[in-house]
Amino acid sequence: MRAMVYRGPYRIRTEEKDVPRIEHPNDAIVRVTLAAICGSDLHLYHGLMPDTRVGTTFGHEFIGVVDSVGPSVRNLEPGDRVMVPFNISCGSCFYCARGMLANCHNVNPNATAVGAIYGYSHTAGGYDGGQAEYVRVPFADVGPVVIPEWMHDEDAVLLTDATATGYFGAQLGEIRQGDVVVVFGAGPVGLVAAASAWLMGAGRVIVVDHLDYRLEKAREFAHAETVNFAEHDDVVVHLKRITDHLGADVAIDCVGAEADGNFTQHVAGAKLKLQGGSPVALNWAIDAVRKGATISVMGAYGPVPNAVKFGDAMNKGLTLRMNQCPVKRQWPRLFEHIRNGYLRPRDMVTHRIPLEHVAEGYHIFSSKLDGCIKPLIVPTAA
Repeated sequence: MRAMVYRGPYRIRTEEKDVPRIEHPNDAIVRVTLAAICGSDLHLYHGLMPDTRVGTTFGHEFIGVVDSVGPSVRNLEPGDRVMVPFNISCGSCFYCARGMLANCHNVNPNATAVGAIYGYSHTAGGYDGGQAEYVRVPFADVGPVVIPEWMHDEDAVLLTDATATGYFGAQLGEIRQGDVVVVFGAGPVGLVAAASAWLMGAGRVIVVDHLDYRLEKAREFAHAETVNFAEHDDVVVHLKRITDHLGADVAIDCVGAEADGNFTQHVAGAKLKLQGGSPVALNWAIDAVRKGATISVMGAYGPVPNAVKFGDAMNKGLTLRMNQCPVKRQWPRLFEHIRNGYLRPRDMVTHRIPLEHVAEGYHIFSSKLDGCIKPLIVPTAA
């Protein structure tokens, strides 16, 4: 089969690999019909995630058709069109039993640090991802769901991570009626978080970024106010000024490890890798909210120390909530919102790229060229 293959930081290509096979009675093999490049994939592409091995196939957002199933699989059969959450979960461990599907303890030798994620390095279990023609799906009775007939494929693929994660970010913010919500980052997760904040009762939603085309999309997709941090000497002071000098009630960090805005932090975290990423957005969130506020962290950070203003968070009495999104838990409500027209994830898609051109797709997305917000990978485009 053809698959995206990692050859080192900034070096990926499309190569021939063996088609995956059933390795366990609970496995399924899925023929991928649509995948996506996620902002989190760029952390791998840039060499920020530990133990990303040469030969790995990325891609934790994908949908497809079941090609074959192991003898123990009961809920799926060949020919089913399925959407697959990015979390790999056993469904029965201590964490899965409590709905913490992103923290499954049985699917990753490094499970004390993180659960398992498709195509996200050996730190996250070493599973190949879906930027390929076929992918092995473990615990096939636990994760995948048959795509409803009414659902558009591009909505379905974005529900496997970006849409669910953005919604989860707003959910963790514990937004109350009338709250002022500030979202850092106008990528797909930030856009959905901002749109979801309205659904949860926000009275005002402000999105912070520095790319005009993303801020325009935030106004169009999420109907949010926008702030370009590059236009202000101190974006925190500006946010305080426009929120009665108190600060926001809720902040959602949808940026993570490669945040711009502070040269020293960006170099130390994203370039020299002395931290688990650049915590600029998180520190801005800590500074820009009122005392007693809630901060939701959806941006991905590496598992090594960060220069986070934890003392400020403690002294302000902030609540910090964070986790990888338990995707499947969000689906019932998100299905309702999409079917009723309150959310339309596919409106974020800007590029549809053949698998053969995946390296160019990563370059466009990473370099923020051509107004790229969300690129999809099409294995069958040739």
